[in-house]
Amino acid sequence: MNTNTVNISFKKDLLKKIDKLAKAESRSRSELIREAARLYIERRERWEKIFDFGLNQVKRLDLKEEAVAEEIKKYR
Repeated sequence: MNTNTVNISFKKDLLKKIDKLAKAESRSRSELIREAARLYIERRERWEKIFDFGLNQVKRLDLKEEAVAEEIKKYR
C-alpha cells in the first residue's frame, strides 16, 4: 500500500480519548484516525448526494421554496 506520513496536532484531552478507544479496540492510533477520516469522507459524500438529489428534484419539478414550506406544514 502506498502511504504518506503526516503530522497532526491534537489537544491532549482528545488524544487521550483517541488512545483509549484505540486500545479498547486493539488497534493503533493511526488505524483509528484513518478509519475516522474514511467514515467522515463517506458521510460527507452521502450528504452531498442527498443534497444533489434534492436540488435535481427542485429543478425537475420546478419547486418553489414557498411550495415546499406549505407541503411541510401540511405534513406536520
